Amino acid sequence: MLSPGRYVALGDSFTEGVGDRNTNLPNGVRGWADRVAEQLARHSPGWEYANLAVRSKRMRHIVDEQLDSAVALRPTLVTLYAGGNDVTDRGTNLAGVMDRYDDMVARLTATGATVLLFTGYDVPLVPARQLFRNRNNFYNERVRHIAAAHGATLIDYWAFPGFEDRRMWAPDRLHMSKPGHRFVAAQVLDTLGVPHNVKLKERGELAKRTAREWERDQRRWVHDWVVPLVGRKLRGVTLGDTLQPRWPEPVLVPVRGGLRSLVREQS
Repeated sequence: MLSPGRYVALGDSFTEGVGDRNTNLPNGVRGWADRVAEQLARHSPGWEYANLAVRSKRMRHIVDEQLDSAVALRPTLVTLYAGGNDVTDRGTNLAGVMDRYDDMVARLTATGATVLLFTGYDVPLVPARQLFRNRNNFYNERVRHIAAAHGATLIDYWAFPGFEDRRMWAPDRLHMSKPGHRFVAAQVLDTLGVPHNVKLKERGELAKRTAREWERDQRRWVHDWVVPLVGRKLRGVTLGDTLQPRWPEPVLVPVRGGLRSLVREQS
């Protein structure tokens, strides 16, 4: 069981919390990492929390913009998910990307912190899912090897049950929905052996869509999410270009009221 200390979260949109909308929190999202921090503090008061993750960041950005800050914070606990955006970038030298990941994990474990790493779920895009599956498998095998080599703890997101249910995904089909973030928070806390009250709602049988409904949903998804995504890639811009980390400096996590109470105090 971890004693109270400092929890630092690194990564991209997965860790920033995209898909778990909350307009009362920085960048308009909450996410699984906030939930983990709150449950750590609830169980053992005194935890501090920093979240350096920013959506759309590639491995090079996370290494260059987050790693030194994370090490300087002298963390007790680190969670890291990085590389998912690189997997979906065609033409990226994924072997080189994972070499940088290896170096990053080596620096983080050298701090003495407990370090949690994540495999990646198969990108739930159709038909693009099959296109990226080989790259995702390569990524996951390297993550598993790196975790074992450096004594990090592996959260096997790839093997999580339930993520075939489309309700676990946000409308863009790239990011988790609020239930998806809750599920990941519970998995992290269970792995750490931390008692928690993260509630996972029971789900009934998912109603089947007619062919017409499926076609309508596909058109809406392409219009609302795919076309803008392709446009950003062509322009060389990302949704994270103008954003800052949500919790760049460690904050003492309140036992009651959670992180939202900190925002209310500042407003």
